[in-house]
Amino acid sequence: MITINIRKTSADDLDDIVAMIQELANFEKMPNGPQLSASDLLRDGNFNNNNPAPLFYSFVAEVSENNQKPKVVGYSIGFFTYSTWQGKAYLMEDIYVKPEFRMNSVGKKLFIQNVKFAIDQQCSRFDFHVLDWNPAKGFYEKLGAVNLTQSEGWEFFRLDSEKMNEVVQME
Repeated sequence: MITINIRKTSADDLDDIVAMIQELANFEKMPNGPQLSASDLLRDGNFNNNNPAPLFYSFVAEVSENNQKPKVVGYSIGFFTYSTWQGKAYLMEDIYVKPEFRMNSVGKKLFIQNVKFAIDQQCSRFDFHVLDWNPAKGFYEKLGAVNLTQSEGWEFFRLDSEKMNEVVQME
């Protein structure tokens, strides 16, 4: 029998999360994308209590079978944003569950925990983005998520660090 537990991430989980970030990047066909270390997560998530506030919040999904020691099989990372229309919001940057655990409601429980966290933190909305080819889109739509690219025409843009430096040189 499988037992699923969703809990806040601890410093001891960070190596597992870094490994799963790479697994997610491989799945998203961007294997060279991740450039974070467990030390970065330790610092930025304020797991060492050296920062005034964490830059992100994280949960892990752990599974145990037949009362064995639980193992981390999924994670999520998100942070607060601010909407000039609706106020405080939460953006889930990543959610990932190892493929062999995806059909056991692990992802659903992890997603729901993030939504509960946003509600508990008095957020007016819960945002996240999904690659257009990712089959998880159907899962999110079944939960009632709205694709803003389709419904409102919003598109997501980015400047990487190189382009940021180029922009400031235009001054």
